[in-house]
Amino acid sequence: MTPLATTQHHAEVTWHGDRDDLRAHTVKLADQEIAGSGTPELGGDASKADPEELFVAALSACHMLWFLALARGERLRVTAYDDEAEGTMDDTHFTQVVLRPRVGWEEDPGPDVLEDLHHRAHEACFIANSVSCPVEVQAR
Repeated sequence: MTPLATTQHHAEVTWHGDRDDLRAHTVKLADQEIAGSGTPELGGDASKADPEELFVAALSACHMLWFLALARGERLRVTAYDDEAEGTMDDTHFTQVVLRPRVGWEEDPGPDVLEDLHHRAHEACFIANSVSCPVEVQAR
């Protein structure tokens, strides 16, 4: 992969708090809007995305995109990919994030290739390289 030049990334966050949800907001990314709130433990609406979930999702998506690019570079055809990622926090910060990706293949390349692709994807992930908590990959 060719390294990127300096790039800018944008998100528009607009607060819509009211009596029902003081933490209600919208996160606009590209042409999509995500309804947001605070974490339910702090009085947010559990039916809306909270910043902590978005953080875990960003790590999962970054890893997945690198994994797919690396697999394609090896001429391996991925037919399915899902991840049940989970972040753990103490009172003030994330203590770890665990990614649990499951990959479907047109032709299974074997466990050694799978482990190598996940290792390389983790090393390449811009977001994992930018956070202070450990990010563990437990391929399923």
